[in-house]
Amino acid sequence: MKKVIATTAAPGAIGPYSQAIDTGSFVYASGQIPINPATGEIPEGITAQTKQSLANVCAILEAAGLTVDNVVKTTVFLSDMANFGPMNEVYGTVFTEPYPARSAVAVRELPKGVLVEIEVIAAK
Repeated sequence: MKKVIATTAAPGAIGPYSQAIDTGSFVYASGQIPINPATGEIPEGITAQTKQSLANVCAILEAAGLTVDNVVKTTVFLSDMANFGPMNEVYGTVFTEPYPARSAVAVRELPKGVLVEIEVIAAK
């Protein structure tokens, strides 16, 4: 069973993919970049961009009837590992113990030239 999760409280997909897929046991959310869904704007700086990316993740989780407490795995993509510290500070204000498993990797570039993209897997 595969159910699409979609909400206008997070940016719409900008390609042939879903914001998230509910498999019955898990919700797999696509990577969220820091686009404000109300304005279409991208905030400046890694701190503001991390906050917006996580707000988008939270909106998708809410649409699935979940919260960050359901998240079991995250992947954080950074355009520059020099931004890891500030990203990690914001990340630590959203997730609490027991923290989800996490990977954080630097990539050459991200869509729309953003600094961060965050994807999650949540257990139901």
